[in-house]
Amino acid sequence: MNIKPPFTDIEIRKAASGFYEGYSVPIALISKVSMTLLVIWALVWPANANGVLGSLNWRILEDFNAFYILIVGFFAFFLLVIAVLPRTGRRVMGKAGEKPEFSDFSWFSMMFGAGLGVGLMVFATAEPLGLWGSNPLVVAGAVAGNTPEALESGYRYTFLHYGFHAWAIYVVTGLSLAYYAYTRDMPLTIRSALTPLFGRFVNGIFGHLVDVLGVVATILGVSVTIGFGVSQFIDGMYAITGMEWMMDMGGETPAPGTVGLIAGLVVIMAMSVLSAVSGVGRGVKYLSNLNLVLSILLLLVFVAFGSFAFAMTTYGAAFIDYIQHFAQLSFGPHLPLSEAEFAAKLPAEAAPLAGDLYAGATNAWGSLDGFKGDLTGAAAALPAATQDAAYAAGTEGRLFGWQAGWTTFYWAWWIAFSPFVGLFLARISRGRTVREFIVGCIFAPALVCFAWMTILGGTAIDLELSGVAQGSILAASNTAKLFVTLGHMLSGTFLNVITVMCVVLILTFLVTSADSGILVMNTIMSGGEQETGIKHRIVWGVILTLVIGTLLIAGKNGAGADPMEALKSAMIIGALPFTMVMGLMCASLVKALYRDGLREKHAERIENPAE
Repeated sequence: MNIKPPFTDIEIRKAASGFYEGYSVPIALISKVSMTLLVIWALVWPANANGVLGSLNWRILEDFNAFYILIVGFFAFFLLVIAVLPRTGRRVMGKAGEKPEFSDFSWFSMMFGAGLGVGLMVFATAEPLGLWGSNPLVVAGAVAGNTPEALESGYRYTFLHYGFHAWAIYVVTGLSLAYYAYTRDMPLTIRSALTPLFGRFVNGIFGHLVDVLGVVATILGVSVTIGFGVSQFIDGMYAITGMEWMMDMGGETPAPGTVGLIAGLVVIMAMSVLSAVSGVGRGVKYLSNLNLVLSILLLLVFVAFGSFAFAMTTYGAAFIDYIQHFAQLSFGPHLPLSEAEFAAKLPAEAAPLAGDLYAGATNAWGSLDGFKGDLTGAAAALPAATQDAAYAAGTEGRLFGWQAGWTTFYWAWWIAFSPFVGLFLARISRGRTVREFIVGCIFAPALVCFAWMTILGGTAIDLELSGVAQGSILAASNTAKLFVTLGHMLSGTFLNVITVMCVVLILTFLVTSADSGILVMNTIMSGGEQETGIKHRIVWGVILTLVIGTLLIAGKNGAGADPMEALKSAMIIGALPFTMVMGLMCASLVKALYRDGLREKHAERIENPAE
């Protein structure tokens, strides 16, 4: 049986001269126009932009919650099968005998810095604390939040959000791109991953659209990450200097103000552009190595002065619990609860008041006491047992709201981040086997993330449980929780030194994420070229700065004045189309691996006809 060779003849027309020499003009212009319109909208009509983005964001979360949960679960099991199968797992992403370009240390440090560096600094304490107080078991009333009984379930979902599922999202994109680029000599760009399904169609408008979706998702995913990081950077600068001009002092606790956020953003992005100009082999590599060294030092500080024994006990128990619930976490979506369905579950005496009870009973962020306290009129006059039953009738609605607002938000964030991280992982992984790529990029960084979450987050929880913190860590903003925790652990000059080190680490993580994102965007727009023009790196650095800055300002104009709100909403909206692309990537990769396996068998029979 003769099997025809795979389609590899990708043609991406590039400008032969002028400003866009070496770049695809349609991809570059569509991407720039899209982002420019977003910037103008957020700058001229910030309140309108924040409101519309927020409304559309929640509608997407509601309508596509089950889709997000199921497809991310599929990604995790899909990669596990590919790694386990001998014929697919041992394939080398490169020429026969080709060695990896980077050492294991540099490879790991670059993937760590690009994948979750900023997220770990912001959420290593905030995520476990937040989920300790609110997770599905707390929402369902099975355990009380912020108690020892809620610790296991809190870490179950912490590991879910930062564990194997999160990294599987990145690896689906990265493996697809690396496989075609290094085994078939195809361009390192998004459309290459769809050639087994669409063939020559990727050379036209369809291919341009796929690449543009990758660029837009990259911009918005990186923007959210940098937005969180800049906020924590300003919190750290305030902890060191006490300069109030950077902060909004009007709330219960100081929070980064607009002026401080914009000033920090400009500094970070200027450094990022300089690093991006120097390329992956120099600026990104050296900063990534520095990130990993400083991260280890910070971890050792928590090991020596934090609640290490408590953390290690929590790590072991939480990991076992996470694995036991892995399938349920992967394929257990919650569905919306309509008012009619809610009314059908109510006791007869409460059914006529379903309209008054529905919103409070299905509010994922409310409690039973809060639900009862907010009731008015006839609803407030219902017997306590009936009110309890009404709250219980809304459990599925609360679970859906929690999952859509928390887990699904994370899946959308990681998916928006995946063109950037996936392409970057592919860029640094030439010469590695498929199994090495999957294991190295999923299991190793996930286990490190678990350690961060239990050592840093466990210390913060232990300080609250023991009464040392007296609620101060819980009361702090997400980006300030790390510094408040350090303040309870350390004192004097040593506290100042570690705080400065944390700020430097946040800065280098931010610079690494931003400059890697700039390089990836230019790689996509240049048709997969790994060395791109310096002027375009600068231009996209400026565009990225404007997108983040204007959406931070727009977020300050909404109800509640959360500067991250508009950024998060825009990111979730931009992630949905690329989720569809990732599903097609999986189908393409299955076809490519199967057909390449047939070609190998056919070649072996020709070489050894007697056998």
